[in-house]
Amino acid sequence: MKVKRIIAYTLSVLVLIFSLVAILGIWEVIDIEYLIARMFKSLMVIMAAAAVVVLIFSILDRPDRKPPEEA
Repeated sequence: MKVKRIIAYTLSVLVLIFSLVAILGIWEVIDIEYLIARMFKSLMVIMAAAAVVVLIFSILDRPDRKPPEEA
């Protein structure tokens, strides 16, 4: 469960950072002509990697199931 929480916090921080950069670009504080496309591509790669990591940990950390008893 800790891994999922860490990944959730990390993705939340990344979204906040990217949102801040986007807002600064809207107000023309920074030039974001190519920055937005790179940010979204980076975010998609990070989210896909996080999903794969969560999937792997959920499969590896699965509790053992007892086989059904035969009658």
